[in-house]
Amino acid sequence: MSQQTSPSTRVWAEGFAIFAGTVLATLGVFQFLEGLSAVAKDDVFLTTPNYVFSLDITGWGWIHMIIGVLAVGTGVCILLAKKWAFVVGIGLAILSAIANFMFLPFYPLWAIVIIAFDIAVIWALSTLMSASRD
Repeated sequence: MSQQTSPSTRVWAEGFAIFAGTVLATLGVFQFLEGLSAVAKDDVFLTTPNYVFSLDITGWGWIHMIIGVLAVGTGVCILLAKKWAFVVGIGLAILSAIANFMFLPFYPLWAIVIIAFDIAVIWALSTLMSASRD
């Protein structure tokens, strides 16, 4: 016996989709700008020579720029209600959180803020996918 989704649940799910798509696209822009700043060898970042993850700041910049471009595209597709984008969005938010965790020694406060928003996107998309199954 299939259970129908109530109108209020559907409204919440659509709200979560708008939230997740908007935040993911915004995070993508921030990731791209963060990466661009690192690639341009800006003096914003502090380098720590004795950290476990030894990747050049320019390398980190390119990683953040690629994640940023993919996140913007996926966020837009979530806003366009593409079902595949929900799963890709969760994957990109996880990847972004991991990349920012590894970026902590260079810009700790910003990395923690991005990780918190990545967790919010994962929660919103997971809630949306759960609500769409009902």
